[in-house]
Amino acid sequence: MKNLLAILTATIAVLTLTACEPKRGSDAWCKKMDGIPKGEWSFNDAGDYTKYCVLNQKPEDK
Repeated sequence: MKNLLAILTATIAVLTLTACEPKRGSDAWCKKMDGIPKGEWSFNDAGDYTKYCVLNQKPEDK
């Protein structure tokens, strides 16, 4: 029973934390990335920032 409760709590915590993340390429995501130091960006973050925030391409819906 304790294991089930621990798994359920961990699942809820993960879903709650990931639900708050703005969609990559959205205006909210661009603003969030503006607040993060460039040295902390991944290679994908830098590429997507250039693509969506600088060149103003729209993200594809998947």
